[in-house]
Amino acid sequence: MSHTYKREGSEFWSYEFYFSGKRYRKCTDQTNRDAALDMMSAHRTALAKGEAGFRERKCITLADFLKNDFLPFVKSKFRTKPSTLRYYTYCASTLQAADFSTLDLPEVNDSHAAQYAAKHAKLSPSTVNCGLRTLRRALALAYQWGKLDKPAKITLAKGERQRERF
Repeated sequence: MSHTYKREGSEFWSYEFYFSGKRYRKCTDQTNRDAALDMMSAHRTALAKGEAGFRERKCITLADFLKNDFLPFVKSKFRTKPSTLRYYTYCASTLQAADFSTLDLPEVNDSHAAQYAAKHAKLSPSTVNCGLRTLRRALALAYQWGKLDKPAKITLAKGERQRERF
């Protein structure tokens, strides 16, 4: 689906189209509809040729990301905090052993986290949430480092004891 249109109160034509599942919209600053159509066509062609600065990301698995990116980052950042380092190292190892660790990074979502929590239900909720927090942190770093297009929302397991402050 692609089309050109004028916004209300504007004399300029804009266009909208979908390419590889992503929506592109732009004002052309043109008053001629045919010129706007030509600009839309040129933009689509540039995307198809890979000339528009948008490149397909190389997908990596969760296990590879944890091993090659996340754990080295944790080891360098928390080398003076052995408890934090031990926490992330242990939790990353449980995530690498999980069924969904072979999935590509963009495919990992909250349903996989729920399956992880269900599979480890025999452990305490704090231990399960340790893995889920580590997964949440790893996916947030993947988004921050440009390896994911959007951040993933990971829900923690219920039942963990919390402090009450008065």
